[in-house]
Amino acid sequence: MRHSTTPFIGRLGREVRRRRLAADLTVQALADRAGLSRRLLTQIEQGTANPSLVTVDKIARALGVDFAALTVPPGTEPLHVSEPVVIWRGPAGGRALLHVASARRGGPELWEWTLRSGDRYEAQPDPRGSEELLLVTAGTLLLDVEGRPTRLPAGTSARLTSDRPYAYAAADDDPVSFVRVVELGGHQA
Repeated sequence: MRHSTTPFIGRLGREVRRRRLAADLTVQALADRAGLSRRLLTQIEQGTANPSLVTVDKIARALGVDFAALTVPPGTEPLHVSEPVVIWRGPAGGRALLHVASARRGGPELWEWTLRSGDRYEAQPDPRGSEELLLVTAGTLLLDVEGRPTRLPAGTSARLTSDRPYAYAAADDDPVSFVRVVELGGHQA
């Protein structure tokens, strides 16, 4: 896991530090805003911690930006060609790739997920008004929304209001692959 995510972790740390300094915040002030320990935030900035998606999201919100602003390399307009970034790895070998994100704060993010039997991703609620569009491309996705599991076989599309707890898992022993488009609410266009 460390090998594939090391460039991401280094870039994340540099971007968090850059934005923290630009906002004239101490490490302790940002840690307090994000609800994290000073030690963890220092390790993230130094590129020695491998934070969860929830932790990165907390830092982004504390800095007044979205997740993508901290994780996707900046691009140039009007065309930005992006390389996928491994953001998450599951214990059974699944992974989440962030392919590209809008330059607009809270704008759409394009993700590709693969989950293997034993992988489960527990998501924290997104800001009010957030949505995800899902397209299952292989296998069967088990989407658990507020404790209500739904099986989504290959070829199924769904829209999820993601301002509530939800989780992804492979429904069977076979891997599941799906595409996810995320648009966060609570932002002005």
